[in-house]
Amino acid sequence: MKWATRAGVHIDRAACAWLIRTHIDPAAEFLFVDDRSAVPADATPFDMRGAELGHHKGDCSFETILRRYELHDPVLWKIAEIVHEADLADERYDAPEGTGFDVMLRGLSMTCDDDNVLAVSGLIFDGLYEYQRRAVLLNRTPG
Repeated sequence: MKWATRAGVHIDRAACAWLIRTHIDPAAEFLFVDDRSAVPADATPFDMRGAELGHHKGDCSFETILRRYELHDPVLWKIAEIVHEADLADERYDAPEGTGFDVMLRGLSMTCDDDNVLAVSGLIFDGLYEYQRRAVLLNRTPG
């Protein structure tokens, strides 16, 4: 399936692409557009103005996708808190990691094209998922 988002991938778009590829559509093909009108009819838009899978009711796109696809994994919701704080910085959650993720993804977007940002950030989100999964299982910070 094709998925479209804005060019210039940053934290929420990178996290959404990882979520889509790992939990919704393993064969996802990502397209990057400069304008919503450039989204092909056969692509699902995300993290762009007016998209169903975008920011709604104070949620970032990652949270919206979790709700839309009824993904109840507590590890994904912990990652959602981090992504939310990195993207919106509204202090809704106690997620100090958000600042670091914001800086990392901004730096990647300055040095890589969008496909490479998704490739590198995908590995980072895989690691974050495993770290948070162990934290949930152990009920403490993994050491």
